[in-house]
Amino acid sequence: MAAGGRAPELRVLLCLGALLARWVTAGLEAVVIGEVHENVTLQCGNISGSSVLVTWYRNDSEPVFLLSSNSSLPPAGPRYSLVNTSSLYIRDLSLQDEGNYTCQEVLSDTRSFPVWLQVAGGPYQIEVNISTTGALPNGTLYAAKGSQVDFSCTSSARPSPTIEWWFQAYSNPELFEKNLTVNNFTLMGMSQNLQGNYTCLATNPLSRRQRKVTTELLVYSPPPSPPQCSAETSPESPALQLICRWDGGYPDPDFLWTAEPGGVIVGDSKLGLEVLNESQLSDGKKFRCVGNHIVGPESGASCAVQIRSPTLLTEPMKTCFVGGNVTLTCQVSGAYPLAKIQWLRNLTQPEAVIQPNSRYLITQNGQSSTLTILNCSQDLHEGYYVCRAENPVGVRGVDIWLSVKEPVNIGGILGTIISLLLLGLATISGLMLYYSPAFCWKGSTFRGRDMGDVMVLVDSEEEEEEEEEEKEDAAEEEEEETHEREELPKEVRKHGHIHRVTALVNGNLEQMGNGLWDLQEDNSEQQSDIVQEDDRPI
Repeated sequence: MAAGGRAPELRVLLCLGALLARWVTAGLEAVVIGEVHENVTLQCGNISGSSVLVTWYRNDSEPVFLLSSNSSLPPAGPRYSLVNTSSLYIRDLSLQDEGNYTCQEVLSDTRSFPVWLQVAGGPYQIEVNISTTGALPNGTLYAAKGSQVDFSCTSSARPSPTIEWWFQAYSNPELFEKNLTVNNFTLMGMSQNLQGNYTCLATNPLSRRQRKVTTELLVYSPPPSPPQCSAETSPESPALQLICRWDGGYPDPDFLWTAEPGGVIVGDSKLGLEVLNESQLSDGKKFRCVGNHIVGPESGASCAVQIRSPTLLTEPMKTCFVGGNVTLTCQVSGAYPLAKIQWLRNLTQPEAVIQPNSRYLITQNGQSSTLTILNCSQDLHEGYYVCRAENPVGVRGVDIWLSVKEPVNIGGILGTIISLLLLGLATISGLMLYYSPAFCWKGSTFRGRDMGDVMVLVDSEEEEEEEEEEKEDAAEEEEEETHEREELPKEVRKHGHIHRVTALVNGNLEQMGNGLWDLQEDNSEQQSDIVQEDDRPI
């Protein structure tokens, strides 16, 4: 009986297989999608009620019995069970569960309902590769401005997932690229507006399950120009500040200050600002700033600054006339950082700084300063003035002596000079006429001049010679008196000669000619008398 009972069941299964093949071919099967490791329920048509006999088969090369509402037939495995006495419930799906299933019900007649179970897997872990310059400690990627960046995204799933790339530039999201077959792309010439969040989205086409990975990408750029170094002082503090500027890059670079020679580290910071104390300063000392940016250059970029104390240049002495104005100038050179210039009254009180007022006017242009003293006074203004220049490296001072004098009578000085020049000219003319009396006749240069004055000068010189001779013969007073009586006519002639000179002055040319002739005769006679006196015995 048992063997006879099995034979009808086999015939029924064969008939079901034939019917299922025809229904599948006709495309009448229902489609159910399940996911791996999930549970799924396969509905058996529109059957309702518990009086119907339901049997489930799986169609492979031949039908395989899975489960039946007939309690005498045990299920093919523990993962299979009936829901509502008709639907097949499968727990913990695997990819091997995918296939065609058939539900057969037996009531007044036998009907079958095919079901196609599709099992979807994934998407599983997504792998995103972005060829960038580097990564920050927190995992954020960065690329250099102008570089080329390759993007790639892969994910495992069943069936193969679709890949979409989304880009959010910290503002409104926009669909950057969507491609069902190609999951990689390349961006050329990265710029600042291309930094943001890049999202790779993988979608299972069956289950519509999605998985995504978002990567933040920054675009960095080094400063376009070399760094600039400077040494400055602030109004709040006299301390020296080293400042290193390297602008135009993103993000801000790091700075390292060193003292040369030796490369001793002075300090490092993001701001590039270092404050030095007095012990670190000396005239001519050099400091170097090295700027390092995350995208290069690898060795960094540097600049140097050399500090120097001031040097002063001015005039050591100045003069001012009473009631006038005078300007003292002080030029500072070589000071770095720039020096503060002050004017002081004298050396005994260097703290007495001159302040601008109604008597003092101070102006400064760059590193040149002037002190103008108005309405000079000997009591108030004569003395030493000090120009002092100071910067954090050193202090220098220079003394200027100001003398205040009374005004000079320029008119009197000019009159005296002119009088001396005229006297010298008259003396030279007299000498020329004395040694060459006929010169006034032959030379046309002296015509028209006052001849009387010239002749009187010649006569005066003759009298001076006679007086010298009289002094030499002072010991022979008696003989001198005798000679004076004998020479009395000569004196008359001499006086007559003077009268002739007077006639010359009055313009009597005739008498002037006779006077010159008589003058020559008088000279010859005088010489003969002198010879005769020499011949006398002593």
